[in-house]
Amino acid sequence: MTLPIASAGASAYADAAKMLSNGASAPGAAVKGSGGGFGDMLKQAIDGAIDTEKQGETMSLKAVTGKADINAVVSAVTNAEMTLQTVVAVRDKIVSAYQQIMQMQV
Repeated sequence: MTLPIASAGASAYADAAKMLSNGASAPGAAVKGSGGGFGDMLKQAIDGAIDTEKQGETMSLKAVTGKADINAVVSAVTNAEMTLQTVVAVRDKIVSAYQQIMQMQV
């Protein structure tokens, strides 16, 4: 069970390293007027999550028709599940932060 988690972590690290090597700024190091920044990084992360979910669905459909290796299907579905759990956790943290900000007295 730890193998998919380790491989997902390694692939996330590789993606971040690739973004930095392609000239993207580090998270939190956005420069005004550069066009990049947190919004672009968030959009890329969401697009990546959507692609992962689509890949999991595609592999599941291939498994139903018998055109996919079961190991590839399990790997794709596990990655999709972990991506969904990450997105939900981030959403929960954002909602919690918003609620804390709204409760602050000015």
